[in-house]
Amino acid sequence: MSKRLISLLVCEALILFVCSTSVSAGSREDKAAKYAEKVRMAVGKLGTGPSARVEVKLQDKSKLKGYIDQIADDHFVVISDSTGAATAIPYPQVKQVKGNNLSTGAKIAIGVGVVALLVLFAFAVGDRR
Repeated sequence: MSKRLISLLVCEALILFVCSTSVSAGSREDKAAKYAEKVRMAVGKLGTGPSARVEVKLQDKSKLKGYIDQIADDHFVVISDSTGAATAIPYPQVKQVKGNNLSTGAKIAIGVGVVALLVLFAFAVGDRR
């Protein structure tokens, strides 16, 4: 009876080990796909053109500074500052993207702040009579 119980426990342990390994392997692929989608959305928010400045760190620890020239479904193209060469970068190879442009909302907020300061300055100067 004890040999039968031990063999059943060993079989169950093997089945659990095999099932848990396959589940964790699938989750790594899902994480990579989700991260690539997150990078694609971040690059899309930055836009294209010389005003879309970026610094890209890749999985192989190389860095690239420049601006985004084109955005595609599976990659984006960065024009390097130092060489002027175009480099196509697949989203899964990106480790980090830093962008240096402002969104439209930020530009509007800065404009409203400047106008408010000018109005306050005009009232401060006008009240000295």
